[in-house]
Amino acid sequence: MIVQLRYQFRVYPTPGQQIELARAFGCARVVFNDGLRLRQQAREQGIAYVSDGELSRRVITEAKATPQRAWLGEVSAVVLQQALADLNTAYRNFFHSLSGKRKGRKAAPPRFRSRKDNRQTIRFTRNARFKVLDNGRLRLPKIGDLEVRWSRTLPSDPSSVAIIKDAAGRYFASFVVQATDEALPPVASEVGIDLGLTHFAVLCDGTKVAAPKFLRRAARKLKRLQQALSRKQRGSQNRRKAVIKVARAHARVADTRRDWQHKLSTAIIRDNQAVYVEDLAVAGLGRTRLARSVHDAGWAGFTSMLEYKAARYGRTFARVDRFFPSTRMCSDCGRINEKMTLDVRAWDCPCGSHHDRDVNAAKNIRAAGQADLNDRGAHVRPGPVPAARREAVTHPNAACPTRSVEGISVLQGGEDVNGPG
Repeated sequence: MIVQLRYQFRVYPTPGQQIELARAFGCARVVFNDGLRLRQQAREQGIAYVSDGELSRRVITEAKATPQRAWLGEVSAVVLQQALADLNTAYRNFFHSLSGKRKGRKAAPPRFRSRKDNRQTIRFTRNARFKVLDNGRLRLPKIGDLEVRWSRTLPSDPSSVAIIKDAAGRYFASFVVQATDEALPPVASEVGIDLGLTHFAVLCDGTKVAAPKFLRRAARKLKRLQQALSRKQRGSQNRRKAVIKVARAHARVADTRRDWQHKLSTAIIRDNQAVYVEDLAVAGLGRTRLARSVHDAGWAGFTSMLEYKAARYGRTFARVDRFFPSTRMCSDCGRINEKMTLDVRAWDCPCGSHHDRDVNAAKNIRAAGQADLNDRGAHVRPGPVPAARREAVTHPNAACPTRSVEGISVLQGGEDVNGPG
């Protein structure tokens, strides 16, 4: 099956190229905001919705002819068109969310982009005629040849490339390429996974993966950097430098966590034919007193990796209903016991079985995941696949079965394709 993958690499623009990229970021942001403002004004005045073609003509073509927007001609026209494409996508997601076509959380209407945002991005398509040169540099129109730190070769010619500047001041080139999925050899084992805080993951075979707690380990350094930032005068150059230092520290934590989760998820998918996890309410847990630990664990990102890797490599992935009593149910006799507090790590069932709390939950998750409705009343559903923040893997026209998500239409992630920083 042909899929679209996103490969991301670190790029190192020269000071002059950084100025050109900043100009392109600014022009794309202005076009996006002008288009959003025009549609909002049309709605307030009761005028019909401004079409895509009309919007492009007014905020790009005609705007370039005015003294106020003449500088839009200094950047590639494809960058400006892609900014409007992002606006149209945001409106489409908003309307589909209102009508129910889009599952998951309700999408908010588009909002204006700020020059102070931590993340800036532009996108070039084939129409821009970008090119990867024989010397490994990336040639972009009106920007020049960027140095790229390649960590692997691209499987095919890219159809588009996005240039990203993150909060830490790093630049990345994110390529969209086509590749062919290769299913892994079938194996007999299936695994249920219970996610937690003390142990990040407990498998039904008794394997326990300790929680690395990357944010907790970096807390002392982050505290020191935050204190140094708070002492800097607002608007000063030293404060800007301090902000970048804090952002780099957070980026290092996020990169380390992502790399660790990729390695763990790849090992689980490689060794098991089917993977079952509990559908945790991460957003709700993120509002409790355990919020810092929940966000540090990164359960949502990890389960998303399992989901798209299972679809890529021919494995089965499913989520067990979050209200299924996996902890209180005896995995031997099926008896559901009374609720227990978090400090109870082991318990005895009246049938005579002794259970480790987490291992028992993982066994029940696997048992529930092996049927849509079994004799213990456990419902299994694949769960909604959230829209990817950055398109990573796409299976065109893929069907989504009710039993598992082997054919999900949007695959999220970017399997360890980040070049080393």
